[in-house]
This record gives sequence, structure tokens and C-alpha cells, in this order.
Amino acid sequence: MLRRSHRVARTLLARSVASTAVAVAAPRCSVAAVAASSVVAPLRALRTSSRVLQSAEGATAPRPALTSFSEDEEQLRATVAQFAREVIGPRVSQMDEDGRLDPMLLQQLFNQGLMGIETPAEYEGGGMSFVDSCIVIEELAKVDPAISVIVDIQNTLINTSIMKYGSDALKKKWLPRLATDTLGSFCLSEAGSGSDAFAMKTTATKQADGEHFLINGTKMWISNANEAGLFLIFANANPAAGYKGITAFLVPAGTPGLTVGKKENKLGIRASSTCELSFDNLKVHKDQILGKEGEGYKIAIGSLNEGRIGIGAQMLGLAQGAFEAPMNHIHTRKQFGATLASFQGVQFSVARMATEIEAARLMVYNAARLKMEGRPFIQQAAMAKLKASLVAEEVASEAVEWMGGLGFTKDYPSEKFFRDSKIGSIYEGATNLQLQTIAKHISKQYQQ
Repeated sequence: MLRRSHRVARTLLARSVASTAVAVAAPRCSVAAVAASSVVAPLRALRTSSRVLQSAEGATAPRPALTSFSEDEEQLRATVAQFAREVIGPRVSQMDEDGRLDPMLLQQLFNQGLMGIETPAEYEGGGMSFVDSCIVIEELAKVDPAISVIVDIQNTLINTSIMKYGSDALKKKWLPRLATDTLGSFCLSEAGSGSDAFAMKTTATKQADGEHFLINGTKMWISNANEAGLFLIFANANPAAGYKGITAFLVPAGTPGLTVGKKENKLGIRASSTCELSFDNLKVHKDQILGKEGEGYKIAIGSLNEGRIGIGAQMLGLAQGAFEAPMNHIHTRKQFGATLASFQGVQFSVARMATEIEAARLMVYNAARLKMEGRPFIQQAAMAKLKASLVAEEVASEAVEWMGGLGFTKDYPSEKFFRDSKIGSIYEGATNLQLQTIAKHISKQYQQ
């Protein structure tokens, strides 16, 4: 029905423009009258369209708010929230202490359909939307940001890259497995190429048979590497061409020449593995190239632009989880005969943090909906990731203080949220890179 109203509006608007043109041609029509008609007529068209919609539906259908969700989206949110509370929640502390993912939990993520959210049903995925992915990532992060990022990488970096650039053979081979039992790992960063990702030294040398490549080099800070069954590896197949030689390869775990090295002992998101990878004459066939040879830089940039919205959703969920964790404490703990929540200093802090979370939520879902609608979103993605990561750090820090001494112990979740929050300003584009991206896009608007 809404689409019909838009067609009516366009028709009326077109008629208004035609009438204006006739008025311009008439000799007795004043300039003022023409100017008035050129403004008023389109407004009348829009008002008429609104009346048509109201008449057809019996009530005006307002444009939904950015954070208004459909019935299906709300059901998804509630289902994931329950799963996070009941299944992930009891494991969070032990996984953080051990610095490892519970293998049974990984399988449950697959069983719940959370590892192939946007993957089409023909490949055994959920066939849902990018906004759905953000909802899942946010809800998981409210309980454990480490589990959230595992799901985020799978959905916003691995699956989407294969869906967009994979050949039919690669899609048929890998998408069903990624949706049901195989974890993916995105292998871009190196010791000397973090923010400057395309300064990578890893090479892919084409062999004399023209069919194979030998990959040699080392990757650092690779998430999901310890549990991954598939690695999306970026290597330069033509170093003389610079970044235009970078090529993406899909390589199964266990391939000779691929070694998963040291697992980092991290400050936060400890259940998510982060490892070094080394390639020693790793032999791959040309059919394992994702996209085309030399297209790796485009795949990496496109994936990370989308992935930044996913990280924004993760940091948003972290902020919300950190915010909610002390609420019972500050509303029951008494000092000087009154609850902590009754003191103005605490009230103002809570109010500011709630406002910051709401601002981050609007930015994340605005960027997500822009991406889903196929509209430009890179600047908004950078803004959302920047804002959400800053908000997560600030809220997590305030929440520790709301808890007092208890917030400094591992008996309560506040200190873990605090540790987990720091990664938001580092991975998938450091804070300064987001600022640089935003500034570049703003300058483009004024240079044109």
C-alpha cells in the first residue's frame, strides 16, 4: 500500500511540473505566480498522496523510526537474547578465565542458525537481512562480546565475501558448510601491515603450470584462527602492481604449508581466539581464488566497510550490557540511608550514558539500513563504528564505578565488559582511521 501511495505522489508531482511548464509559457502569468506554483504544487501532491494513503488504510502510516523493528525482527531479537542469557551466560566467566571458546557452544551457534544469517536458503542459510545480522551481534554482545565477534566475522566478513565474489562452485562448496559446521577466519593483518593493510608482505607466486600458486608469509592478529575450518587469505600475486596485485584465496584448514601458530593472551574478548598464521609454500589452485586475481584489495575494503557496522553493533551491545549489569545494584545498595540511584551524581551519570547508548544505536542502525537499501554508507559506517566504540569504553568505565569495589572484582561482569571494550577502538579500523575516512568523505562533498 505504501508503494502505491508513492506512485500516486510521483504521478501528481509530474502533473504539477507539467502545469508549471504551461504556466511559464503563458504570457500573462507573472514570475511570482510561476515561482509560487513551482513550490506549492509539489507540496499539494505530497499532501494528496498522504490523504490517499490515509483513506486507503484508515489511518496515516508514519515512516518507522530507525530502531523500530518488524514483528519478525523483534522475534529474532527475543530468541537470541534468551539464547544468550540461558546458554552463553553460564559459560562466560569460565571461557574468559580459560581464554578459550567452549567447543560445544560453537556447535550450538551453528544449530541456532546464527552462523549463516544472510546466507540464502538454497545454501542452508537463514536468508535474512543485514539488519538481522546486526540485531544478532548486538544481542550476543550484551552477554559476551567475545561470542558476538565470532558470529560477526562469520556473517559480515566471510559469508558476505563469498556470496558477493564467489564462483558458483565456491558458493556451493563453502556456504552450506559455513552455515552449518565450519568457522571462517579473515586473514589480512600482518606484523608490518595493520592499519596500512595493503603493505602486506605475504606473496602468492604463480607456478609454471599456470594452475597453482605458492603462498609464503606470515599473518598476525587473526581472529577465529584456532577453531577455523576455512581461511580467507589475502596475498600479493603481483607485488610490482602494489595493492592491485593483492588476491584473495579460500584455503581449508589442514592444507599442507598452513600453520596456526601462537594464540595471543589478550586483555579482553578472550574466548575469541587470535593467532599468528604462517604459510610455507602453501600450494593452492587457481580455482580457490575468491573473485578475480588482483581483486583482493576490493574484497577486503568492501568487507571491512560492512564489517565496521557489525563491530558498531557489537560495541553497542557491549555498552548496553555494561549499562544494565549494575542497575539492580545501584537501585538496592544503600549509603547514607538512600539508594545509590537516588543520588544526583549517579542519576546524571546514568542519564548521560543512556543518552550516549541511544545515539550510538541510532547511528549503527542508520548505517545498517543504508547498506541494506543499497545506498552509500561508508561514511555512516565509519561514524557508527567510531561512536559505538567510544561509547562502549565510556559506559563500561562508568559502570565499574557504579559498582564500586565490587566492579573491580571478577565476581561481577562489569570488569570484563571494561576489558572487552578496549578492542573496539583497535580492530577493523582504528579510531584515527575512522576519523580519516569521515573527514575524507566530508571534504569530497565540499570539493565537488
